[in-house]
Amino acid sequence: MNNLIIMPIIVPLIIGMAMVIFRRNIKLHKILSLIALAASGLIAVLLMGEIKADGIQTLHLGDWQPPFGVSMVADMFSSLLLLTTSIVAICCLLYAFRSIGEERESHYFYPLFLFLITGVNGSFITGDLFNLFVCFEVMLISSYVLISLGGTKVQLRESIKYVLTNIISSFLFLVAIAYIYAITGTLNFAHLSVRVAEAGQGGLLTIISILLLIIFSLKAALFLFFWLPGSYSAPPTAVAAIFAALLTKVGIYAIFRLFTLVFYHEPQITHFLIGILGAATMILGAIGAVAHWDIKNILAYNVIIGVGFIIAGLASFSIEGITGSVYYIIHDIIVKALIFLLGGTIISLTGTGKLKDMSGLIRTHPYLGWIFFIAALSLAGIPPLSGFLGKVFITHGTFEAGYYWLGGIGLMTSLMALYSVIKIFMNCFWGETFLSEEMMSGTTKGLMVPIACLSLLTILLGLGAEGLSSYTELAVETLMNPELYIHAVFGGQSTP
Repeated sequence: MNNLIIMPIIVPLIIGMAMVIFRRNIKLHKILSLIALAASGLIAVLLMGEIKADGIQTLHLGDWQPPFGVSMVADMFSSLLLLTTSIVAICCLLYAFRSIGEERESHYFYPLFLFLITGVNGSFITGDLFNLFVCFEVMLISSYVLISLGGTKVQLRESIKYVLTNIISSFLFLVAIAYIYAITGTLNFAHLSVRVAEAGQGGLLTIISILLLIIFSLKAALFLFFWLPGSYSAPPTAVAAIFAALLTKVGIYAIFRLFTLVFYHEPQITHFLIGILGAATMILGAIGAVAHWDIKNILAYNVIIGVGFIIAGLASFSIEGITGSVYYIIHDIIVKALIFLLGGTIISLTGTGKLKDMSGLIRTHPYLGWIFFIAALSLAGIPPLSGFLGKVFITHGTFEAGYYWLGGIGLMTSLMALYSVIKIFMNCFWGETFLSEEMMSGTTKGLMVPIACLSLLTILLGLGAEGLSSYTELAVETLMNPELYIHAVFGGQSTP
């Protein structure tokens, strides 16, 4: 057992709770937040080293052996996501230091930020379905407050839609948990995998798997994304960036975990359905991104396109497809945070999100313009940036699986995504300069550091993908071989 596994949950949770006591000491909040996130990132690195050397790491709380106790499991897939989460969260936090405002800071912004990360980290390393529900709720409750913090009219309107949608999906999640427990007698992921394999994934279990797919599709914005454009447009930039980077990825992670570990016996039904949902998500997201002329809406629809593309790799259920998804989900977390921070900075400078009301920013803010250009190319998967390798693998995987239509839709919507972000670049940064620096409503002072860090990361991930390959290979090996996960959880002993 490895006690390190629970630290990415404990550290931000305990520090966040301690910060509540010192409500008025905002400087202390900032320092402690950075320490908590840096510590989580360091723990993720240590876990990756141990997993590479000794295999999947587990922790059974209270020494209760599975499937009776609470199990935490860290494989390479979850550890890579833990590390990426910490890096992106630090960058969003640095951006928030200069932009979030004293009012939000005094109303527990930093503790709520850490509680959100607690829920995200917990979702990545929990070893059973009920604790996944608990971690989801920790994350969602924090997000409910963060999205409404500030109390503007648009925030309250979108908060209601966001909260109602998630309450319905949480209720359905509990119903699905009750059904699956009634049939299999367990909620432990490894034990579920064994029980479903023994019983055979018959009609009832396949229906429950589709119910879980619908629930996680609501959370991941897979086809059921009606709530996302408004909800991600309402909060301040730092909050929107962390939402765009992480919240849908937790839903995607849950879909990957369930449909590679538990419900993988009927891919001609479940994975084909996942492919259809991915294709519809990419098409509708791309249409939305191309049709809109508002920065926030264009970027929100690009989040939706990314969800569909990642899921296309799972639908192929091939080594190439899953490898592409692992690369692409890491890239997508980073580049979505980056593009939202850039979009928010542009809106802050010009005072509007409408493309037709802005022009010529490249003359006053050349660094911002060229970083946006790099982010746009990375988002579209242009080599040698970070999105390229994932797109190549996913497309190869879909073609290899015979899903030519899915790979073709992925390539077509990538071009549409590129058009949508280049539209922002051309309208915002080229043409006649409407506003001088004195006339601008905001400033980039202090905001460019996290933006530069994320843009450097997307370049390095593209150029140095080979250095990541040994880790992604281990992640894919675990996802494609459920026996490895089961063996690690039960320690090689027979399952009850």
